[in-house]
Amino acid sequence: MLGYGHLEKVVSAYQKWRTAHPEVATIDDEIQSLISGALPARGQRLAPVEPPAPTRPIEFPVHEQVEISIVIPVFNQFRFTQACLASLQERQGTERFEVIVVNDCSTDITGEAIPQIPGIVYLRNGTNSGFIVSCNRGAEKARGKYLVFLNNDTLVRDGWLSALLRTFAEEPQAGIVGSKLIYPDGRLQEAGGIIWRDASGWNYGKSDDPGKPEYNYLREVDYCSAAALMIPKALFQSVGGFDPSYAPAYYEDTDLAFKVRRAGYNVLYQPLSEVIHYEGATGGTDLSTGTKKHQTINRSTFAERWAAELITKPANGDVAFLSQAPPGRKNILVIDHHIPVPDKDSGSLRMFQILKLLHQLGHRITFIPDNLTDVPHYGDELRRRGIKIARHPYVKKVRDYLISHGSEFDIVILSRCDFARKHIADARLHAPQSRIIFDTVDLHSLRAHREAQITIDPEAQEKARQKEELEHALISQADETWVTSSVEQTLLQDKWPEKSIQLVSNVVDIPGSSTPFELRRDFLFIGGFQHTPNTDAVLFFLKKIYPIVKERLREAKFYIIGDKTPPEVIALAGERIVITGLQRDVRPFFESVRLSVAPLRFGAGVKGKINQSMAWGVPVVATSVAVEGMELTFGEDVLVADEPEEFARALVTLYESAELWNRLSQNGIEKTRLLYSAEVARERLERLLNNQHVQPAEVQSDSSKQRDPAVGTSA
Repeated sequence: MLGYGHLEKVVSAYQKWRTAHPEVATIDDEIQSLISGALPARGQRLAPVEPPAPTRPIEFPVHEQVEISIVIPVFNQFRFTQACLASLQERQGTERFEVIVVNDCSTDITGEAIPQIPGIVYLRNGTNSGFIVSCNRGAEKARGKYLVFLNNDTLVRDGWLSALLRTFAEEPQAGIVGSKLIYPDGRLQEAGGIIWRDASGWNYGKSDDPGKPEYNYLREVDYCSAAALMIPKALFQSVGGFDPSYAPAYYEDTDLAFKVRRAGYNVLYQPLSEVIHYEGATGGTDLSTGTKKHQTINRSTFAERWAAELITKPANGDVAFLSQAPPGRKNILVIDHHIPVPDKDSGSLRMFQILKLLHQLGHRITFIPDNLTDVPHYGDELRRRGIKIARHPYVKKVRDYLISHGSEFDIVILSRCDFARKHIADARLHAPQSRIIFDTVDLHSLRAHREAQITIDPEAQEKARQKEELEHALISQADETWVTSSVEQTLLQDKWPEKSIQLVSNVVDIPGSSTPFELRRDFLFIGGFQHTPNTDAVLFFLKKIYPIVKERLREAKFYIIGDKTPPEVIALAGERIVITGLQRDVRPFFESVRLSVAPLRFGAGVKGKINQSMAWGVPVVATSVAVEGMELTFGEDVLVADEPEEFARALVTLYESAELWNRLSQNGIEKTRLLYSAEVARERLERLLNNQHVQPAEVQSDSSKQRDPAVGTSA
């Protein structure tokens, strides 16, 4: 039987062949483009300008109350209107909406067919009045809090409406949110609109690959096309709706965007809302005839009205602003091991929260996962919040990105020592103007030393020593180091009194407790098992502590929540020991259990499992290592015990005492709000990134910038 040697020979031969044929890289790019649907194949004709026919009868539910009113102005082209309505039906989510079709005196079968569709709100103009009048009339009739203006030559995609609506929930200053518009053949039509100083416009990204990172994050834009945009009805009415002076159409959406901005709101492009637009199908494309001729006429009207604002716009074709941070804010590059998965590990949750806060502070954020891999659900959670993700296949190596874009950044944050090691030299070389921040997440060497002390393993001790050397080299090279616990901050500041060692701890949302002590049962442990201290903690608890506990709490169940549960833990499961695996929604557990345990024997940093439990008002029994550096008061915020008998006694006492439980629950919520809330973290980040704190990298000593031999470079 063949061994694996033949596979190695095959791989080696392929690699040599690929090196000799660089054109393969181009083919890879073309294949990726075809997979994404971005570009037609060579010799392939563009998709026909004919919409798909419905596959079933069209009908919409009628709700007593609706949150959204979708206004569709139509003039003839029934086949497009029908296809648009069919796509709305097929892509319905949980949102309660009504569909208002405004017929602008069509001469085809529109007037007969549309009123027959169940659930449609049908309006007909007395005379052919144009797009603006039709939209304003539909808005007047609308019952929803939010208006969506949608062209009838569009096809919506899954999640398009929820993406628009969520943006208003997550961006308090949102005034208009527009969709990503895509041609039927897969090319990008528009990723938000740009208005130049001469009042001419540009559909950003037109005819490019819609998957490119630069088109796939929430951002402010000059305007969004009225082909697909959402606006609160009250705001639409307060700014006067679409201005009739632009009748019958064109520049009305741009004017609306400028009015909304003048009213103090933002105009945003949301790429997670995707809409196919058969541009020109209903209005034509010839600027000299029909409705389209008003595009040129209305440009002059717009230029005169908004002359003061247009002076501040870039000259036609000057795209430098696209890579610049807003005035007074920073261009920040963040490199971590992978896209954050906040429901799987504490470090990911902290990074996710930091990225959100940096965006909320107005900074321009680019995130690069070291593995360059996109994880669609988790990546989308960043993109929808304004974080640009540079990824494969658009970035082949992190070094390549630094070479081409390093000069744009004011700050580079390198997260976790093993990955900071790979990229710090390239960041210094290709982004010399940037302030380099080494984000430890926790001191890996401290955790490793503690594990080695428990295991009494010489090899583990040597690895811990090497990790310490690496972290010390990175701290020496970086302009600033972030730690999560006050203990680690003091430890490093004592060693490097001249360095900037800053506390940027965990950040948690604080839902609080809604279930009283009397209605709660059971207890839990939460933590991902790719993290060695968690496996050790659960095994220690089950073997040494749980046998004592179950003698007193015979009916109580112990829930073990976390990803990648190892076999040695699974083997200990039973009727009262429930292994749940990864739980994306932990609310049911934290709203029903009485307490949480953190029996860690080694570790470093601040423990997310304790933050999370306290934020839910669930008291914690923990070891001294688990609560290290968290600034908690023993007996008031948390119970602490290290020996199995003491830990079991504390657990049983807390489980049975309503008075103790209520005190720890309330104090835990208050302490979490005081130390680990988003508001506290936001204030700290704002201080650390303001110009008074962030000095140009040139003022750092030359020695701190020399490459340390212990720190390697990226591959």
